[in-house]
Amino acid sequence: MIFEQAPTRAEVDAWFTGVLDGSRSRDAADQWAATWLHSPTSIDDEVMWSAIGLLCGIDLQSGPDGSLLHDDDQVRQWQSEFRRRCAASPHGRKLT
Repeated sequence: MIFEQAPTRAEVDAWFTGVLDGSRSRDAADQWAATWLHSPTSIDDEVMWSAIGLLCGIDLQSGPDGSLLHDDDQVRQWQSEFRRRCAASPHGRKLT
């Protein structure tokens, strides 16, 4: 994968939405987020960094029965918090 530009807040929000509406798998969301966490492209917006960190691991299972560690209600809460933080910090707050 060639990294040119960090993802946008809209892209991150779309991953949450996609997982919740079933158009994107949790595995795909996890892989996408992990790619960004380990990329040479700098993501210096703490709101984005936090949300990408949540997406990385969104597919974790809580046990051998296959139940998810983070259910859809929790993912909705994450997305709501992400949107709230985006509105409170429209230009992004730099990581220090």
